[in-house]
Order: sequence, then structure tokens, then C-alpha cells
Amino acid sequence: MATTETKVSGSSTVGLSWARVCKECGQQHDSQDSHLYEYQDEVDDELVCHICLQPLLKPMDTPCGHTYCFHCLSNFLKEQDFCPVDRQRLQLHQCRPSSLLVRNLLDKLTVMCPHCAECQQTMQRCELQPHLHNRCPVFRRLREEAEKRKRPSWNELKGRKGDGEGSGDAKHSATLSRNSTRDQPEPGLINPAYEEGEEDNNSLRSSLVAEATVVELIRDEPGEELGLRIVGGKDTPLGNIVIQEIVRDSIAARDGRLAPGDHILEVNDISLASVPHTRAIAVLQLPSLLRLTVMQEKGFKLRDQLLQVTLVKSQRTEPLGIKLIRKSDESGVFILDLLAGGLAAKDGKLRNNDKVLAINGHDLRHGTPESAAQIIQASEMRVNFVVMRSAEAQEEGGSSRTSRRTPEPQYFRRRSTYMKDPPGGFSSQEKTVSLKKEPRLSLGITIAGGRDCRSRLPVYITSVQPVGCLHRDGTIKRGDVLLSINGVDLTQLTYNEAVSVLKAQTAQSQVVLRVIQTLSEESEEDAEANDDELDIAEDSRDDSLNWTPLWTRWLGLPSHMHWCRDIVLQKTNNESWGFSIVGGYEESHGQQPFFIKTIVPGTPAHFDGRLKCGDEIVAVNGATTVGMNNSSLIPMLKLQKNKVTLTVVSWPGSLV
Repeated sequence: MATTETKVSGSSTVGLSWARVCKECGQQHDSQDSHLYEYQDEVDDELVCHICLQPLLKPMDTPCGHTYCFHCLSNFLKEQDFCPVDRQRLQLHQCRPSSLLVRNLLDKLTVMCPHCAECQQTMQRCELQPHLHNRCPVFRRLREEAEKRKRPSWNELKGRKGDGEGSGDAKHSATLSRNSTRDQPEPGLINPAYEEGEEDNNSLRSSLVAEATVVELIRDEPGEELGLRIVGGKDTPLGNIVIQEIVRDSIAARDGRLAPGDHILEVNDISLASVPHTRAIAVLQLPSLLRLTVMQEKGFKLRDQLLQVTLVKSQRTEPLGIKLIRKSDESGVFILDLLAGGLAAKDGKLRNNDKVLAINGHDLRHGTPESAAQIIQASEMRVNFVVMRSAEAQEEGGSSRTSRRTPEPQYFRRRSTYMKDPPGGFSSQEKTVSLKKEPRLSLGITIAGGRDCRSRLPVYITSVQPVGCLHRDGTIKRGDVLLSINGVDLTQLTYNEAVSVLKAQTAQSQVVLRVIQTLSEESEEDAEANDDELDIAEDSRDDSLNWTPLWTRWLGLPSHMHWCRDIVLQKTNNESWGFSIVGGYEESHGQQPFFIKTIVPGTPAHFDGRLKCGDEIVAVNGATTVGMNNSSLIPMLKLQKNKVTLTVVSWPGSLV
């Protein structure tokens, strides 16, 4: 048995601040350090990390039979390449998360609240975080103090309108107030956040916010998919590795923290900032716990909003239809509910959870529902409210990172008529195979795609079977796109139509098959490094029914094989459309297609739900983007005030 020492004393709360305290363990420690706990009992040696000598956190088992904290082991292996105990060769991707039994034993270790000077609660380790956020008085007080510092002072709430109202003699001001009441705002109607003449909600927005976040995903089986579709890479115009889509019911979807548009910066401390697409896919397929560092667009940050609302009663005794409450974790008066059919509900400006700062000029920032009710009952025909609406409340109703409108199931796609070159470094070549064969002998290929599939892909080959005649010839490869067989065009057919044509033509003794192969031109160094990685990326599932091409395979297809669709975005004010683009003409790279790089949460592009990262913009309002540079397309998009039509080509991201 081992007696564990606590690293930080929880006997005093002096010097604690909400910004510095860890929101998971309640202690003050650097963000890169492990969490700290006040253990109450001796801990079995088998549950102690041999690096930090503390009970294990996120335990990882090595192939040589030792167990360490994930954080400790990953930091150790940054500098060394062996197991700390027996010094056998070791890499992080060889390790596996410990069994559920071990994790449960660790979760059940007894710990004390770190703020034991005021809170002597003990609990299981897994229950500490809920205790801190819901029951600990010290944690609650720190949070309240931080929130109070964010709120405006009463003087700000009572600030006068006009530049000259803040100066002058007090007596003169009082006399002016008595003699010229018509020129003064009514009690409770002063709102310094309001500016006359605003046409939209941009005053409530501040800068675009992005945050780096660490997300850990665990594969239960080595070949299990995370459920991410990935686009980008240094060999593409996007540059970064970007999540295009989260597959429903997958590991990533159940975890819930990743979203389309997230940029993956690192995986298990391996940087993806400047790697080709195939290298990134190979890293994401490592058969272990994956620690992803991602940059997430949070949208335009909203400020807490001050609102002035006047309710006018038809008679003095008419109720307003408002239920008021106090909260256990924050002082003041809040709106619990607006009664259906009541005066406030009909007016529609007040909302549930608004904080009432003042009624008819009476300060209620630290008031009670009872005092607020007395003020309302004593009021005349008009009741003037000043309320604060939190940024979170403003975002309710669909402004979250993952909340998007479900696109219509049928959106018209058509053959693209916009002729253009592929991105730099990508191209294609046609191949023709002429075979004489026995009428009943199979070609030995399986296919997928078709213009009726979700992405309206051309028909492509998913496997070349070793028993067929095409395998012996060796020209046709997996991933090749079918053009024609015996002169019959296959490029615009559905899957079933393509199967029928192939069966009919294969019955003949002479078969002429035309296909197109896409190519990428990486540097020799990258190509050599990526040969094995490409095998890992595309051959990890040798099942021909499940195999899908990497996203980069589609980029070299000639434009006459693209299918496009029109996406109409609409907005009602001067806000951003909500997406960023890369590409266009550059002297150093020539003409590059325009790609969607990011989609900002809470914007028209996000709520519409059809645009995806990696989509290629081929036209705006019917005008081709070929030949345009970035500095000409962006102003063109900004000039579209309320409506814009984007014609895009969309390829499915690589599945990992």
C-alpha cells in the first residue's frame, strides 16, 4: 500500500481566484500539469503511477505490462523512447487505455473537497467535479465574484443620455428635473448600451472568437472509425487539416465535443500544421487513445445585453403575468416564467431568465422577488424595467456550435458547365484497356458511387479481384473512375444503371474499358515518406464494400465530370455571411480554385447547413470565379446585402 501526499493544501482560500482555479479538481495548478486531489485513504501500489507517484489519472497500459497516467507518459515519451520502469523500447501509439475495472477503481477513490476550510465534504473522485459546480460554497462564491466583476455598475445603469448631462450644478439638475420632466427619460428607461439608429444586432457582437481545445477519443478496437470526415493538408489550398463532417452515431458524435469546421492542430503531440493529407490520415488512424488539439471557431462573441422594456397596463390593478424568483448561485431577481396571455407575454420583449436590474428606477441588483413585487404593485399604469440578458440566453434557439438547420433532403444537383483547372499539384490521366475474353468470364471488379448517391459521385472502382481478367492486365486500379465500356458512357449514370450496363457489356467477348486516374504531385521526399502512409490510410479496411477514396483523390478530376449545386444564403442585416475562403489567382501558384476553409457558428452559412469546409466555389450569382483573385471575390461577396447564390462542387472528406 502507498500513502499519497497531497500536493496543494486546501486549508485556506486566501488568494484563490475564479480565473486561476481548475474547474475540474478545484486546485490551482498550471494548465499543462496533472489534476491534484486530497486523497483520504491509502491507495494500492497497483493504482499508483510510477512517474508522478500519485494515483493514476486516465491510466494507460504499456505492452510491457506497466501502467502510467496518460499525461505523465506522453510527456516522458516526448524526451525518451523507452518504458520508465524496464527501459524497453516504447512509443505512445503502442499503449492502450486501462481496463474499465481499473478505471472504476480509480474513480471510487475517496477524496476531500480542496476547500476544506469551509467545505469538509468527502466523496468519490469521480464525484468531485459535480460537487464543485453544484454544492461547494467556496467554488460558488468565486464564481459569483467573477460574475459581479463583469456586470455594469449602478452608475453605468443610471448614466445620462447626451454629452452634456454629466456636468453642471446638482441643484440646477434637480430643478431641471422637476420643471422639465417631459424632456427626461422615464424612471428605469436609461440604457447606456442602446444607440439610436442601429439597424442590426452588430452592436451586441464583438470579435470573432476561436479557442484551442484538447479532445481525447478512445478506440475500443484498433480498426474502429472515429467518425470524422477530413479535408485539407499542406498539399491542398486549404493548408490546415479541417473536420468536414461528423458521422452520426460514431465515437466522435457520441463524445460531442468536435464539430464540422474544427481545425486539427496536433494528434498525440504530432503536429499536423504542415503535413500532406495522407500523412494526417495515417496519424489519425493510430490504434490508441487519440489526444486531439483542435482550434474551434466559437462564432462572434456576444456581450451581455442591457434592455429597457416598458409595460403599459389597461388599468392600475392589471397583473403583468410575470413570475419572479431568486437563484441559489447568484444574487438578484430573475424572470422564471411569463404567463401565457399575460401582458408581458403579449409584449414579447422580456424573456425567461432575464435578470431584473431595476423597476421604475429602483435598484434590484441585490433585491428580492418580494421587493420587486411590491414595486410593481405600487406602480401606476406604466412599469419600466431594466434587465440584463446573458450572452448564452441570446444564443438560445439555435446559435450553438453544432445546432444547424437540417437541409432539405432534395437539393438539385446538375452537371457542372464551369470549366476550370484542378488545384496545383493535382491532375488526371485516362487509361484504356482492350480485352478479349470468354463471354462468361467476369471483369473481377466491384464499384460504388453513382449520381444517385448522397454526394452524386461518378462511379468508381472499389476493388480489383485477383480472379478477374482485369487483375491479370494490371492497368486498372482501385479508385479509378469509370468513363465508358464499349463506347457506352458511364459518367452520368446511377449506381444501378452502371451495374446493368457493365453486366450487359461484359457478356461480350471484346471489352474496351476507359477509366480516369487522378494524380497528385508531391515532392519526392513527401512521396517517399507517404508510400507506406497511403497504404495505411486507404488499405486499413480491405473490405471492398466499405472502401472509400481519400478526399484528395477527387481534386484531380477534370471539371466536366463535376456535379454542382446552387446554395442560396439569405440574411436580414449587415452581418457576415459566415464563411472564409482560400484560393484564387496568385503569381506564385497560378490559378487555384476557391475553397471554403471555415464556417462560423451563429451565422447564415452555419444555420443553412449545406455549405461544408472543403467545398469549392465555382460561381457567385451565376458569375464564374475562374480568373478571380481573393481580393476581388471577397468584396463581391460583401456587396451582396441580403441574398447570395453560391454554386459549389462538394467532395466527401476522407473517413477516419
